[in-house]
Amino acid sequence: MASHVIHMSEDEAAGDFRSLLARVRQGAEVVIEHDAQAVAVVRPAERERGRLLSESLALAEAHAKELGFEPVMDSDFDSVLKDIIDSRKPCDLSAWE
Repeated sequence: MASHVIHMSEDEAAGDFRSLLARVRQGAEVVIEHDAQAVAVVRPAERERGRLLSESLALAEAHAKELGFEPVMDSDFDSVLKDIIDSRKPCDLSAWE
């Protein structure tokens, strides 16, 4: 939830969009209006949070209890993973420029 809500006309938003984004970065939610009708809401993006290692370990332990035994990786898992990593190709981002 945004820390505070700011209402502004679309002319104000277009006139100083950099300032609008600065307010959003600080946690504000900006409602852009036309003739007192909301047409858009700009709010901080939700940050995706990855899983913590402790959460992954807890899930693995719970899964092992469900199975009734500890899963064991294949003996060649590390070499297969290394092959996958070594065969990655860089992304071509030239179309984004």
